[in-house]
Amino acid sequence: MPGRGGSADHGPGTPGHPVTVYWAEYAWLPDGAAERVRIDVVKGRIAAVAAGVEAPADAVRLPGLTLPGLANAHSHAFHRALRGRTQADRGTFWTWRSQMYAVAETLTPDSYYALARAVYAEMALGGITCVGEFHYLHHAPGGRRYADPNAMGAALVAAAADAGIRITLLDTCYLAGGIGTPLEGPQLRFGDGSAEGWAARVAGFSADGRARVGAALHSVRGVPADQIAPVVGWADEHGAPLHVHLSEQPAENEACLAAYGVTPARLLADHGALGPRTSVVHATHLTDDDVKLIGGSSTWTCACPTTERDLADGIGPIRTLFDAGSPVSLGSDSHAVIDLFEEARAVELDERLRTGVRGHWPAPELLRTAFAHDSLGWPDAGALAVGARADLVTLAVDTPRTAGFGRLTAAETAVFAASAADVRSVIVDGRPVVTDGVHVTVDVGRELAEALR
Repeated sequence: MPGRGGSADHGPGTPGHPVTVYWAEYAWLPDGAAERVRIDVVKGRIAAVAAGVEAPADAVRLPGLTLPGLANAHSHAFHRALRGRTQADRGTFWTWRSQMYAVAETLTPDSYYALARAVYAEMALGGITCVGEFHYLHHAPGGRRYADPNAMGAALVAAAADAGIRITLLDTCYLAGGIGTPLEGPQLRFGDGSAEGWAARVAGFSADGRARVGAALHSVRGVPADQIAPVVGWADEHGAPLHVHLSEQPAENEACLAAYGVTPARLLADHGALGPRTSVVHATHLTDDDVKLIGGSSTWTCACPTTERDLADGIGPIRTLFDAGSPVSLGSDSHAVIDLFEEARAVELDERLRTGVRGHWPAPELLRTAFAHDSLGWPDAGALAVGARADLVTLAVDTPRTAGFGRLTAAETAVFAASAADVRSVIVDGRPVVTDGVHVTVDVGRELAEALR
């Protein structure tokens, strides 16, 4: 089991900051899997990496396969309340949405903090070290403003900090209930009146070193065309990530074509919303021209296969988008499942079902989609390399799922065999968050049960 030795001084490091030495039985380095890897950490950063060395006597041992931290690029924390509860009737995406709105109606800053802290701790148990929270539940029921208009966002940031992971709060502009349709009922909690009103509220929010604020357009359904550019401008001014739901349902495409005469992807492109700091989420129902727009602009695609299959959204052209120039990230979205290993393998397995052909994605390529912190504005994370944030996630390689592990097929084991349940140790910015498969501060099952009661 991972040692609990804490800090060991193995050299000067920086004044007043000793080196913590970790020794990984196997580690996934930028050029692949290596054995007997020493990783020196100073002030939450990786200071040195050496493979093929024996373990120092007082090193913190990490038996198994140590990976960089995983980035969950698309989360709606409160959707976790729907797991196992929306399956009773056949339903559709739209009936699911009604149940989601009913949950949204009940939350307060305090109850949202409690739920999100437990959800983010569940993510940590699965090796997730950073989350992109697509946050649109801004106001009190009826749209009434809290005394702090960012109280709900602040609750999420505090929840992530207390669960031990980093967060990019993707503060979402959500102004309409559909194209040409005003917000109503539970949706009134989402709106700021206009993109300018959204920007004014976001301007009053500040985050610390383990949290960042990005922007999001809910969708072309939720943001009128003439309100897109101000949100894009805010993201450009702040150098912030910009995320947007795109073409998740055919009905969205049909409504956009009817109202604007173009597809959602073309509408976003025409208003400057695509580019290398933008992530389009789902991108399920695209035309060939849409693929060229997204790939040609180096826009990210965030795939959320477990949610897309749960909602019967369809299978998006993820490989085609990647080949066109769109880097790929992963999200657990509605949290029907929180397991980025499952999300990664589903990208390949869904493509096999769609095409009847195996082998669209090499396992190392798929594994890298789980490390995509760049899409959340953390380019210094997601690799076991000198200078990177010291996020270390260790998978056991002797479980019923991972037994038979070998270095030469390490990526294949991680992607096609392992699950979140195989994570044994998680270190975020050099701080232990999960040890021996247990969260160090949160009783995750109990807190989830209490928050969901």
